[in-house]
Amino acid sequence: MRVLIVDDERPARDKLRRMLASEPGISAIEEARDGVEALEKLPSFAPDLLLLDIQMPEITGLDVAASLPAPAPLVVFVTAYDEYAIRAFDANAIDYLLKPYDQPRLQRALQRARERLAARPTPAPLPSVTQLLVPERHGTRVVKVEQIQWIETADNYVILHTADGDPLMRQTLAGLLEKLGPRFIRCHRRAAVQLDWVASIVNLDKGDGELLLRGGASVPLSRQYRADLEARLVSTCKK
Repeated sequence: MRVLIVDDERPARDKLRRMLASEPGISAIEEARDGVEALEKLPSFAPDLLLLDIQMPEITGLDVAASLPAPAPLVVFVTAYDEYAIRAFDANAIDYLLKPYDQPRLQRALQRARERLAARPTPAPLPSVTQLLVPERHGTRVVKVEQIQWIETADNYVILHTADGDPLMRQTLAGLLEKLGPRFIRCHRRAAVQLDWVASIVNLDKGDGELLLRGGASVPLSRQYRADLEARLVSTCKK
């Protein structure tokens, strides 16, 4: 389960991150400091669950819930104010955590989220592409997907890192990953890697890491994506 914590107070975000770290089945955790940042992170992080404060500057948690794109992640409101409970459930929240809460109360909310996610129908996977057509100044380059070692964002473009060059493609990273299929996985908010190219993982401070690829490249690995990537590597090895 991928969880996005949305709260304008750093201590509240830190508390939730610590508590989530001891819970099973949490594959990735990301944070947003307000509602604007939360909506910006939705397409790239693709959370299953939002742990969402209500009173925040600019955009309230209720406004965020009302602005979620379909299919929307599940929402659990986390707030110090009980007067918003009715409006929260009207916004399709699955739970309402009243601060201060403890670990068992959070566990009950997470279990509700797991049950809702398990009951959702599994969408049919989109067919993955085998090659990309990249427009260039003097023509179009054909890039075989199997040759792409890793992908990096660059403003409104992505850089396709291959042994034969690093062509630029006008595309969002999230949109491209949908086309490429399960062989690629995000390893950083600005990078994704093809699993077959990963040779080893180097540990860095605070749970971050670095991926060393068979082609010699070094790719950043942030702690938010590490558990998900390691699980996918294990799954790939078993096949």
